[in-house]
Amino acid sequence: EDAGEQRPGEALEGGVEPGILAVVFDTTIVNVALNTIQRDLHAGVSTIQWVTTGYLLALGMAVPITGWLVNRFGAKPVWMAALALFLAASIGASLATGAPMLIAFRILQGLGGGLMLPVLQTLLVQAAAGRPLGRVTALISLPVLLGPVLGPVIGGLIVQHLSWRWIFWVNVPFCVAGLILAWRLMPATARNRTASLDVVGLALLSPGVALVLFGLSRREWLPSIAGAVITLIFVIRAARRSDALVDVRLFRVPSFSAATALMFLSGFALYGAMLLVPLYFQQIRGAGPLAAGLLLAPQGVGVLLSR
Repeated sequence: EDAGEQRPGEALEGGVEPGILAVVFDTTIVNVALNTIQRDLHAGVSTIQWVTTGYLLALGMAVPITGWLVNRFGAKPVWMAALALFLAASIGASLATGAPMLIAFRILQGLGGGLMLPVLQTLLVQAAAGRPLGRVTALISLPVLLGPVLGPVIGGLIVQHLSWRWIFWVNVPFCVAGLILAWRLMPATARNRTASLDVVGLALLSPGVALVLFGLSRREWLPSIAGAVITLIFVIRAARRSDALVDVRLFRVPSFSAATALMFLSGFALYGAMLLVPLYFQQIRGAGPLAAGLLLAPQGVGVLLSR
């Protein structure tokens, strides 16, 4: 069927699912391999945690700039460029010869994934076209929720029977399929070539958030306090501007603030455990990678059922 004759939601689902699955699987599949990666690369826990922390940090830092990129270049080119970056970084991570090299490519993966997630949300709103947004979001994102269920199990199988490097090669077919389908099916969106970037806001927000997370991960208060102050300056400045990098005035809407708080708390509970639980079962309880993955899967089942 010609893509132009499809409903926007159908074309969107076919165009974005493979790419977003690569990001979701990569967020969950790596955790069960950290113990093996740590041993093979001769790195300590404080270093190897940045394989996950660096990825999520870069993902978060890329989100604020996405709005400007979509306005300036359109959603489809941004999506495809981010997916291509994710693909190249996945191949680089699989070839890493040491922890610093692996962490660097994981940061690049996070940048690609961080650009893709807000683009997906933007396209979801457009695809709703008057239909209930919650229903459209649940329908299109339902396959994505298989990531927290299948990711740890697939990661455990790969690490136990192959090499941890193959957990990054898993992304390659998803990314290639995602690029082809996005090129054929993803709808084009309007562009504003005169859209301006809030450079000052970007210079405040990204380093501020990075310093907070860096200080927390290293248990050092000075970077966290500095990051919190910088972020507060950004919030005060953004609250007075209509062209701010992030429109913090949305937090005046009670339903928006409540939903954001719930997303933060659920992410805190879900992803915090995903780092520590596999290391605990493998290093303290002596379980293998597959067993650790199976012990993580029920968490993903809970998320899937709640959708």
